[in-house]
Amino acid sequence: MFLISKLVWLVLQPLSLVFLLLVSGLIFMRLGLGRSGVGIIVLATLVLFVTLFTTSGTVALQALENRFQRQAPLAAGERCIIVLGGAFENEVIAARGGIELNQAGDRFVETVLLARENPAARILVSGGDGSFSGAYQGDAAVARDFFGRFGIDPNRIIEEGTSRTTSENASNTVELLRREGLDDCLLVTSAFHMPRAVGLFRKMGVGARAWPTDYRTTGRARLGFDFTQPSLNAQLATTAAREWVGLLAYYLAGRTHTVFPHQGGQTP
Repeated sequence: MFLISKLVWLVLQPLSLVFLLLVSGLIFMRLGLGRSGVGIIVLATLVLFVTLFTTSGTVALQALENRFQRQAPLAAGERCIIVLGGAFENEVIAARGGIELNQAGDRFVETVLLARENPAARILVSGGDGSFSGAYQGDAAVARDFFGRFGIDPNRIIEEGTSRTTSENASNTVELLRREGLDDCLLVTSAFHMPRAVGLFRKMGVGARAWPTDYRTTGRARLGFDFTQPSLNAQLATTAAREWVGLLAYYLAGRTHTVFPHQGGQTP
């Protein structure tokens, strides 16, 4: 399933889709189906324009980020903090050493702050090597070094280093939580990723309180044209498309209760 999901997303992401539509249009024209070919090329141009020169991606991502709000931690502190991987540049780390964070690095920065505020909380890091080759350290392995540099006791860390997808994050984490006898956990991940993650945990009978971070939008964007930052628009549109496709796919596969989980949704 991991390989299939990677290949499907390779095709469905906006710019790849535009390329495939253009190639298909040219093939249709070459086969003498000029009208169909022109129609496909026009569709590809429209998708490209919307991706590069509108705020549609921003608005779609914003809807995901606004779905869950941070809930105040318990006065007595948290017993467990779950942080989902995807924040380290593991290929770069393998080549150059050190620790390199990507755009989702806020997940681990926020976890450091939470760990210091809750010194008794265990930290469960879920994330293996999500590359095609599987030749690199996963986030769980790198995280031990990362947290150690901030003076966090390594005995507090629980590593889940085999997951490669969000679904595997949830299922493998649930097993560890039950083994360790942990509950009442905060779930730390990117705000746009929170609906999918919470939906999976709820389906598995685990209630984890959302602690979103790594916001990419202001929360106030409106649909319209934007000719000032096409590369950023494409990046936001790609991120939004991946999450919405993931939400739909997980729901159709029976892995979540609803397409778009929300703050007051079904709990165990």
